[in-house]
Amino acid sequence: MILDVSHVTVYRYDASMRSAVQSLRLFPSRFDGQRVIRWSVEVVGGMRGGSFRDGAGDKIESWSLRGPLQEVVIRVEGQVETVDLAGVLRGHRELAPPEAYLRETLATDADAAIRTLAEDAIEGISGDLEKAHALAGAVAEAIAYRPGVTHAHTTAAEALKLGEGVCQDHAHALIAAARHVGLPARYVSGYLFAGADGEPHEAAHAWAEVFVAGLGWVGFDPANGCCPDDRYIRLGSGLDARDAAPIRGLARGEGEESLDVTVALAAAQQ
Repeated sequence: MILDVSHVTVYRYDASMRSAVQSLRLFPSRFDGQRVIRWSVEVVGGMRGGSFRDGAGDKIESWSLRGPLQEVVIRVEGQVETVDLAGVLRGHRELAPPEAYLRETLATDADAAIRTLAEDAIEGISGDLEKAHALAGAVAEAIAYRPGVTHAHTTAAEALKLGEGVCQDHAHALIAAARHVGLPARYVSGYLFAGADGEPHEAAHAWAEVFVAGLGWVGFDPANGCCPDDRYIRLGSGLDARDAAPIRGLARGEGEESLDVTVALAAAQQ
């Protein structure tokens, strides 16, 4: 599938800011499941700084802006060809060992309820891939998809207790459960063209990857009950949502910040 992407992020301030810096992880991953046809990232009025690939293989680019600033606009435009690899991250180059993703974070700490869910889900299952599928299914059943009931700082334990959440909550809960049973797991940010039923989906999306011995990293999207396929564009990964954030920034000044994000995906060819 060939997907067109338009992603605009606008930070607005109610008072002029003196300067701003941005660290962007907004570049499609390099692996066998996707090929960039064209891609551009721009911070309007900003100065492009250095870029590098981190240990997880993600490209990160820095930008800076001089004030006075009333807003910061980040524009992403591009086209990517995707291939369905049944969730397997084949051909992706990275340096970080899988064991690095056994570390817990505040968002992915496994409380008693998550530990019980994980242990019950894999009871009687021996294979790592089968365990990962069982954990993803258990999380999907335990947390109903419902926008607006959680927030950016909701933890996996809180979402499970609530029984509702969004893709970020599903990913955090799966990561926490997988790590508890000894499977390295990480958070992935990206885009989704449409849900499994073909209906349009909120384009900015997140899911989890679990490391399976002998196979490598495999993606699981409990929010949609599937593994990532050619409807998905992968950007980057991290220990949790904060670590994998596509945009990180800092503005100097006294103004209060507001945020507006518009993401649109369209199939150019199918």
